[in-house]
Amino acid sequence: MQKLFIQKEIKYTGKELSPHWIYKNFKIAGDCIACFIGAVEVNLNEMVDIEDVINNEPIKSDKMANFIIETFNTNLQEAIFRQRLFISIIKETLEDMGIQTKRNGDDLFYEGKKLSVSIATKSTVSTLIHTGINLVSSGAPIEVSSIKDMGIVDEYCFIEEVMTRFCDEISDIEFAKVKVRGV
Repeated sequence: MQKLFIQKEIKYTGKELSPHWIYKNFKIAGDCIACFIGAVEVNLNEMVDIEDVINNEPIKSDKMANFIIETFNTNLQEAIFRQRLFISIIKETLEDMGIQTKRNGDDLFYEGKKLSVSIATKSTVSTLIHTGINLVSSGAPIEVSSIKDMGIVDEYCFIEEVMTRFCDEISDIEFAKVKVRGV
């Protein structure tokens, strides 16, 4: 699993959750996790989560860390497992910093307010995950929590740590597949 922290601000609109977006824009082919910081505004016509469309719940934030994970040899169920693993890694990273959060499925909450958004989907050639973590609490249509509310001042270090832990976990899983003999 390759990783990329994109150092320019990008507004997440939902169009970034498309096959080969990382490759086309940043020339990294294959399984990858990429992150960029920017405002989020996903209108209903770009929403992947049909439940959010039915409930008329577009996604907005003034500033999020937006993680895109693309893998090419996974089915949708495996992508959802990876999505849940990624959310658990974020939760564990925050806990290691002394910050308690609650996880409900693919959502994280801090002090009872939503900290994250996340979706996993399948394209014709890959599976894709988007996870957004609020860096500030403004701009959302509901009351949310943020990294800033937690007192985290170095969001870049936090993002790098989360991506490194995820890549290490995926590498460890890959090794676990090849280190055993069949029975």
